[in-house]
Amino acid sequence: MENRPPGRTTASHELENSLTGSHPVRGRDTAPRGHARPGHTLPRPLQHAQTRPLQHAQTRLAVLPLPRFWGLWVVLLSAAVLATGFYAVGSPDFSAGEFSVDQELSHDHSGILTALAMAMNYIFSPVGGFLMIAAACLFLMLARKSPVNAVAFGGLAAAGWLSSQFFKAVVERQRPNPALLFDPLAPETGSNSFPSGHVALAVGLAWAFFLLARNTRWAGLSVVAGIAVPVVVAWSRLYIGVHYPSDVAASCLAASAAVLLFTGLWNQFQGRVLPRIALLGRFGPLSPPAAAGHNS
Repeated sequence: MENRPPGRTTASHELENSLTGSHPVRGRDTAPRGHARPGHTLPRPLQHAQTRPLQHAQTRLAVLPLPRFWGLWVVLLSAAVLATGFYAVGSPDFSAGEFSVDQELSHDHSGILTALAMAMNYIFSPVGGFLMIAAACLFLMLARKSPVNAVAFGGLAAAGWLSSQFFKAVVERQRPNPALLFDPLAPETGSNSFPSGHVALAVGLAWAFFLLARNTRWAGLSVVAGIAVPVVVAWSRLYIGVHYPSDVAASCLAASAAVLLFTGLWNQFQGRVLPRIALLGRFGPLSPPAAAGHNS
């Protein structure tokens, strides 16, 4: 039996042991701060604090960055696209000069470059574009539990892509004549040339991926890819001979104008529209952490 000094109580003995580290005090909470012990739950404020980082990532695109006077930028970019298109249509000499670029590239086809150009032709085709946007949206919705990000991503990419269809219908520029090319790889006739739908899709996807990756470790890669991919797609359209240089250049402006327009409307209305769609709420949060905490 352990000999204890006179006058020492069990409580004082346990206090001494706790100070010397011989054993923990019975009943003492040894769980790390901010974590619940087994069988216990955290207070509501701590629960919200732990879920906010995840919910912030799931609603990263709830509010998109927007420049001042964004409406003016939409008008200026659209006006530049229309002015370029109408000038190209009304100036045969201008189109003839541009077509010389396609003809020069048609004389210098090589196996590797042709394979790359044709791959871009199929990947950024209407079917390919639909599959890429749908796959990204489903991944964000189902795997990441981010319905807000899924809808925003799809809207950004689709807005940039579909801008080409609007300007095609307005400008109505004929495609380069494939009969005048040395090696026509994928002759296209009967559809409007200005601007390029392939390039508009690439630019729309570039903006969507950049806005999704901003302030993350993938931001730098999204910038590099967002510049490189549209440039490669633009080159491929000239290499194949189905667009003029001004077609692919104007696509960058047209898609960016549409992305700006979508961004402005998204910031204005998404907070009132998405929460009303009950189906979206089954996949994840529809409000940023601050708003969710305020409403709880």
